Amino acid sequence: MFDGFYKGKSVLVTGHTGFKGSWLALWLHELRAHVTGFALPPNTEPNHFDLIELKNMVHHIEGDIRDLQAVTQAFDKANPEIVFHLAAQPLVRDSYEDSKTTFDTNIGGTVNVLEAIRHCPSVKSAVVVTSDKCYENREWVWGYRENDPMGGHDPYSASKGATEIVCAAYLRSYFDKNGHGSPLGFATARAGNVIGGGDWAKDRIIPDCIRALSKGKPIIIRNPHATRPWQHVLDPLSGYLILAQRLAENPGHFSGSWNFGPVEGGQIRVLELAEKFIKAWGGGNIEIPPSQNKAPHEAHLLKLSIDKAMNELHWHPTLDSASAIDWTVEWYKAWDNKKQHLRAATINQIHEFEKKREVK
Repeated sequence: MFDGFYKGKSVLVTGHTGFKGSWLALWLHELRAHVTGFALPPNTEPNHFDLIELKNMVHHIEGDIRDLQAVTQAFDKANPEIVFHLAAQPLVRDSYEDSKTTFDTNIGGTVNVLEAIRHCPSVKSAVVVTSDKCYENREWVWGYRENDPMGGHDPYSASKGATEIVCAAYLRSYFDKNGHGSPLGFATARAGNVIGGGDWAKDRIIPDCIRALSKGKPIIIRNPHATRPWQHVLDPLSGYLILAQRLAENPGHFSGSWNFGPVEGGQIRVLELAEKFIKAWGGGNIEIPPSQNKAPHEAHLLKLSIDKAMNELHWHPTLDSASAIDWTVEWYKAWDNKKQHLRAATINQIHEFEKKREVK
């Protein structure tokens, strides 16, 4: 799928103990890269990182991206050619409870990673993963494009919009041919809401479904009509991997910002996602509590335009929403019946995804 590009490459992944980061680190391991991960310990129990025993497959460094010295030391040890920065405070509701940690982690932590990249001559390409929530959300019915304004109503969204502005400044100041540093391929990646096996974060619909269904309880949905660009975790990760490769091959052309999301029409409501999940699971029910006037603000409609990635990177979504839900249920059923090794289950889905991409 990547023509052997990652084989033997030294790759640093921040946030490899998280949901997306652990899938990405395992995929890179399967591509025969030398993977170093830098992150805090997993913050949920259970968690994907431990269930797939990723610590035994990568060079695991425990640390906080808010600590510049620790970040710099990790870069010195890894001597990476490619960097994927995923470490973050990823939850909207947590950002309301602790906005300072959100800003310190998502903005300040990213600055530390950018400083480490700037002073690490081995780095040839870097991808900073932000969020589709970085855009100033005006509840438009059409998708946001990469050149639309940054913004953010809540602290989390604002932190991601600010991170994009910081990254653009580093690109112009240090990473392109007109900057003061060494040119390298540098990009930000904005993805929609991802689903897939191994996510147990609070206040996310799929983990909420699993926690409820595994205990025989109803799924509580607080925002049933919110529409999101749902996609299986492997779809945006494939975009990040393609992007990092292109950045290394042609940094001048591919540096910048990129959206990765489902095709037009792939956005579905939270309620519809939960109903489809229950059907695939084989049972369960939903409970919608009365409207909470004091509930924190969350966007109702959010869509991304992926024209740039499709036309220039030749990336495209591989799994539609129905398949994404089926694959997610399949993984959690393997976890629920405790009969299948979850690393094998994860690797099998990675390989099946690669086959589907090559067919398309």
